[in-house]
Amino acid sequence: MSIRHSLLALLQDQPRYGYQLRAEFENRTGSTWPLNIGQVYTTLDRLERGALVARDGDDGNGHVVYSITAAGRAEIREWFAAPVERNNPPRNELAIKLALAVTVPGVDIQAIIQGQRMASVQALQDYTKARRDTASSQRSVDTAWLMVLDSLIFQTEAEVRWLDLCEARMIQQAQGK
Repeated sequence: MSIRHSLLALLQDQPRYGYQLRAEFENRTGSTWPLNIGQVYTTLDRLERGALVARDGDDGNGHVVYSITAAGRAEIREWFAAPVERNNPPRNELAIKLALAVTVPGVDIQAIIQGQRMASVQALQDYTKARRDTASSQRSVDTAWLMVLDSLIFQTEAEVRWLDLCEARMIQQAQGK
């Protein structure tokens, strides 16, 4: 996730200070990926050094307000126009766990797969319920959250299918011994 670009995108709407940016990011993404406030301010400092944002005074309560610069607007336009690169896939803790489990003697890989499948199916049910509840309100402000939920649903469905494949592979390997 690009915090840099997320903050720039949010500053296009209006100038904001760090806590407002964090709250707005979490509001738009359903708090799926919580932001550490220290990370927000560190990123704002880097954006300011890069002349992508500028300090725009304060809010009267001591919060420094940031606004996006012309260079920041150009950067965010480029980010939105470019596809997400796949050359550095995000770390998948489950794939790492299973890859290590099959190489460590005495680990019950079937139990790991079964336990994860149960957790994944429960998550899928939770995401689906949240999506149904959110969609029933018919509010246009929920579109961003619905998109995030759809992504989570598809990822979790794919995870369950992948776990099925892993289990089949383990059964096939056991039968071949």
